Amino acid sequence: MDYNEKLDAAIARLHDEGRYRTFIDIERRNGQFPHAVWTKPDGSQQDITVWCGNDYLGMGQNPVVIEAMEEALRATGAGSGGTRNISGTTVYHKKLEAELADLHGKEAALLFTSAYIANDATLSTLPKLFPGLIIYSDALNHASMIEGVRRNGGAKRIFRHNDLEHLRELMEADDPAAPKLIAFESIYSMDGDFGPIEEICDLADEFGALTYIDEVHAVGMYGPRGAGVAERDRLMHRLDIINGTLAKAYGVMGGYIAASAKMCDAIRSYAPGFIFTTSLPPAVAAGAAASVAYLKRAPELREKHQQQAKALKLRLKGLGLPIIDHGSHIVPVMVGNPVHTKLLSDMLLEDHGIYVQPINFPTVPRGTERLRFTPSPVHGPKEMDALVRGMDKLWSHCALNRAEAAG
Repeated sequence: MDYNEKLDAAIARLHDEGRYRTFIDIERRNGQFPHAVWTKPDGSQQDITVWCGNDYLGMGQNPVVIEAMEEALRATGAGSGGTRNISGTTVYHKKLEAELADLHGKEAALLFTSAYIANDATLSTLPKLFPGLIIYSDALNHASMIEGVRRNGGAKRIFRHNDLEHLRELMEADDPAAPKLIAFESIYSMDGDFGPIEEICDLADEFGALTYIDEVHAVGMYGPRGAGVAERDRLMHRLDIINGTLAKAYGVMGGYIAASAKMCDAIRSYAPGFIFTTSLPPAVAAGAAASVAYLKRAPELREKHQQQAKALKLRLKGLGLPIIDHGSHIVPVMVGNPVHTKLLSDMLLEDHGIYVQPINFPTVPRGTERLRFTPSPVHGPKEMDALVRGMDKLWSHCALNRAEAAG
């Protein structure tokens, strides 16, 4: 076997399909984000504006967060020193879990190193706790949820995206006595549409199922205190397990679940993804706790964030661009071709200093490739004007080229 030949072939397939992913070297500047510096392959540098970051509210540069991290770093040093079971639990971890439990109105919360791990570890562990468990998973759930459901060894049913009738059909066909769980998201990050939380909770009540919601793209940004869409809609009490992240609106790193004390204790005790992973550095936990506490009292940031998203959608629609708008903060511009999507991304970066990554398969289905913009309160009018001008010029240019090629 020529292993290098196989690797070359695998990489070549991505290039041929126009979906080979490249990383660009950027340096965020504290206090200046979304402005950053791009170091090009030739070593030269260019000032850019980041339009695809997940630091939705700019909390990664909030002085309250940075000060909390610096204080914890000076007090404890860099790392946690072990897993949560072996010297890796500190007062900072416990404080953060208490903040998160309070945020979601739950008895407890459990920290993980990322929301991906939180989803994977929790969903793959639940069948150990509930033998015979059937998990009903939305077809467009995040890869971490899919992986957790796939690995758990239990029964799974995939229902069509947000299709309540299909979900009902699947549940009616199963043993009424079997333990059940419905896994879904509050906001689906690629299209920006909302999950039907109340209706899914109604079905869960009817069929005696647990509910598991991923609020990763909503925590910090929706609800009076930033607990997510379920808080906004006053439905948190109906959800059994809430998954969230500390790496997006909260601007730091890590993931978690919030649930009953018994549920968190059981996951803590049985999930390998929790048991055998070194815990978050205390400085990271301290920064995240400060961010969560801050955003509980900062509805003005959430309001400005929504205003920015609405303004950008309105302006891009005014150019005739194909925007998907479900009323969330996600701003996807549909391109529908991986090569064209990459070309637009490259030209925006090189010619206009605007950084937005192309979104291709397998993140989205083939034929739905897109640019996904994430406006924030730290994007000002000047930055938005530059983006709209750049998209107007390049979209017209690419449309002309496509028309010439077709002719």
